[in-house]
Amino acid sequence: MTPPDDGQPTAPSAPLERTFRSARPLQLGAVVSTFRRGAGDPTSWSDRLGTWVFAWRVPTGPVTLRLRQRAGDGDVVAQAWGEGAEWMLDRLPRLLGEEDDDSGFVAHHNIVREARRRFAGWRVPSSGLVVQSLLPTIIEQRVTGKEAFAAYRILVRRNGTLAPGPGGELRLVVPPEPSGWARIPSWEWLRAGVDGARSRPAVLVASRAGRLEECAALPVLDARRRIESVPGVGRWSSAEVAQRALGDADAVSFGDYHVAKNVGWALTGTPVDDEGMAELLEPYAGHRYRVQRLLELSGAMRPRRGPRMTLPTHLPR
Repeated sequence: MTPPDDGQPTAPSAPLERTFRSARPLQLGAVVSTFRRGAGDPTSWSDRLGTWVFAWRVPTGPVTLRLRQRAGDGDVVAQAWGEGAEWMLDRLPRLLGEEDDDSGFVAHHNIVREARRRFAGWRVPSSGLVVQSLLPTIIEQRVTGKEAFAAYRILVRRNGTLAPGPGGELRLVVPPEPSGWARIPSWEWLRAGVDGARSRPAVLVASRAGRLEECAALPVLDARRRIESVPGVGRWSSAEVAQRALGDADAVSFGDYHVAKNVGWALTGTPVDDEGMAELLEPYAGHRYRVQRLLELSGAMRPRRGPRMTLPTHLPR
């Protein structure tokens, strides 16, 4: 399945380029890997050398963003192609978590302390792309990650556009603009495996894109309230957006099928539910997502026994 284009990718024009240097450690892959929607994500690509490429739609148009970190000094070299190139490069420091402040964070558990040491260069990113984060999140509601990633891949490849520059050579696809998502017929959602309980809020989000994109400039609690005002969008979905688009270090994933169990197991040796996780993370108020993500990055997940079951990645919220 290929994106709807009428020819081969064109030769890339000269990119805009910017080098980002931070006074703090930065682990590029740890920061930006959260933007990947599964191994087959048509909007992202990476290699073993640590190069990351993203095909996104920003307020000024489509963009291909290529990031690589220099081994010697840790600087990140960013190149961008397409109409959205300048906007994307202007956003680069926030995208890489430069505004994330962990100065008040205290590790109350040895495992958290060790994870923070191992991933001292991880920060909470802030893409500013609320709708782009929210739409795949809605598709992920009530189903397994495998099912959700496959559905997103199908819908983006059928309705998106070939990425500019080297993104096109990699067959990456820029997601549809909001009006494009809104025009997807119900039968196409169903054919991709997305039922009405998810396609309806997705279409609503697309129709309210302007108001929702304003959330990037709002205080995070106000932004999350506005996001959750869309019927069919709850606290799990708004947390997923806050973690990626708003730079919210406190946006823990309540309602996820696995997160509470994994956090409980990592901190106490026993899986817990959302209520138990809230109690465990209370001393980390303001940094609860920071704990969640550090544990995820360190691989602190409860052991799986027996055959894997087909279970939703999170519960409906």
